[in-house]
Amino acid sequence: MTDEIVVALKSVYDPEIPADIYELGLIYRVDIGDDRAVAIDMTLTAPGCPVAGEMPGWVENAVSAVPGVQSCTVTMVFDPPWDQSRMSDEARVALDMW
Repeated sequence: MTDEIVVALKSVYDPEIPADIYELGLIYRVDIGDDRAVAIDMTLTAPGCPVAGEMPGWVENAVSAVPGVQSCTVTMVFDPPWDQSRMSDEARVALDMW
């Protein structure tokens, strides 16, 4: 189920950035409970992100659609603050940030 959750997370994009939230390094923790409830800690590239209020719902919807997931809770965290070192090579290529 973990692989399917990662695929679901990769389907969520910040509308201002052409890379998904997983490759951007915005997902800090994914915990799958014995009851298949998924808890996710995530952050944003900046606390003032215009979609800050909507993005957790996008993540919950994407992960909740994964077969076997009973529920999904997303918590927005800002510690540690996000920085570009959290980005994957795939995101760096997409954003031309080498």
